[in-house]
Amino acid sequence: MKALTPSAALAAVIGNKAVPRTEVVKKIWAYIKANKLQDKANKRMINADAKLKPVFGGKAQVSMFDMAKHLAKNLS
Repeated sequence: MKALTPSAALAAVIGNKAVPRTEVVKKIWAYIKANKLQDKANKRMINADAKLKPVFGGKAQVSMFDMAKHLAKNLS
């Protein structure tokens, strides 16, 4: 797995060290669960807090399937 560098917005959530995409997803899910950001009514939706909003393109809520697309935009 190739290590990817997170954007400034993503680095605020997972740290600024270059990590593989699989590790980015693990860290994002750990953050979501620790901060209880999964929507209670629809578990497939993620509610963005102040740190995640820039990563999700300013959206207040994204589905877990769209999350991968937003993460890809924040990795280089």
